[in-house]
Amino acid sequence: MKNYTMNFDIDLVYLWVDGSDIEWLNKKNAYLNKEKGLNIDAVSKARTMDNEELLHSLRSAEMYASWIRKIFIVTDNQTPKWLNTTNSRVEIIDIRQILPPRALPCYNSVVIEYFLYKIPGLSEHFLYANDDMFFSKKLTPDFFFDSKTGHPIVRLQRSYLGNLTNRFKERFNIHRNLYRITIDNAAKLINNHFGKYYSATPHHNIDAYLRSDLERITEDVFKDEINAIVENHFRHETDIQRILFLYYALATKKGVLKYSNRYDSCRIRVYKPDYMKFIDKYKPYLFCLNDTPRATDADRARIQPFLESLFPNKSSFEK
Repeated sequence: MKNYTMNFDIDLVYLWVDGSDIEWLNKKNAYLNKEKGLNIDAVSKARTMDNEELLHSLRSAEMYASWIRKIFIVTDNQTPKWLNTTNSRVEIIDIRQILPPRALPCYNSVVIEYFLYKIPGLSEHFLYANDDMFFSKKLTPDFFFDSKTGHPIVRLQRSYLGNLTNRFKERFNIHRNLYRITIDNAAKLINNHFGKYYSATPHHNIDAYLRSDLERITEDVFKDEINAIVENHFRHETDIQRILFLYYALATKKGVLKYSNRYDSCRIRVYKPDYMKFIDKYKPYLFCLNDTPRATDADRARIQPFLESLFPNKSSFEK
C-alpha cells in the first residue's frame, strides 16, 4: 500500500452503548414493555453488550490510522468511564443532538445511522464503525477513499443468487434473519429508483462515506422511506440497512467497488473457539469481532483478554 496522504480531513464515527448500565437498561426495558411483536433479533443481548471493544478499537485506530482527524462517539446519554474527555480529538455526541424528536427514545442503530450527517463538525469524508470493529495493520487513507477522486471505496462481499426472478423473495439460500431482510429492503429501493440491482452484501466492517450523501439520501432522495422508519424505536423488518449509502454511491458513480475478502476484512464470530486463528491465517487489515445471539457469556468472557493481547498499550483517548 502506497504512502499517500489525502488533501482532505477524514473523521471516524462510532455508535456505542453500555448495555450493563442499570439506568439505561431500566429505561430501555420500560419502553420495551410497550412494544408488541418485536423480532427476537431486535432485542438480543448481543446488540448492547460492552466487552471493552470500543476501548481497544480506539487503540487500534491510534496504532494503525493515526491520520484520522477526529473521533465522534454517538451514545444515548452515556460516556465510557475510561474515556479521556479532555482529548480534543474525541467527542461524545448524544443521540438527542442528531435525531428528530419523534425518533426518541431510540434503541435502533439503523435509524441513528441515517442522521450521522447531523453530527456538528463532521468532515465530508468519514469512516463509520461499530465498536466491535478494529484496524489490524498500518493503513493509509487510500484504503478507504480513491486517491484520484476522493470517492469512497465500497467494500462488499459477493452474494451468489440462484433465480434472479425471485431475487428479493429468495435472495439468500440460508436463514433470512432480520439483518438480511433489511439489506434486501435497501436493495429494493435502489433497484426501484435507479434500475440497478446490487446483490453483493456488506463486508460488516469499517466503511467510508461522504457526509453529503447521507444528507441527500435522508433529506431528499429517500426522504419518504426514511421518514417511515424513524419511529421504529427497536429494530424492525421494515428497517433499511445502511448499505443503502453504499449502493447509492455506486448507483450515482460516486463509489469505487472493491469486493472484500478475509485478507482485507475478516469477520470473526464471538462464538468461534479460537479468535487468533483467523488473525494468524488471514492477517487482515480490518477485523470485526461479531457478537451474535449464538454467543454465550462464556464466549464473551474471552473477548477482553483477546483484545488486550492484540492492543495492550493505552491510547491517548484513555484517562
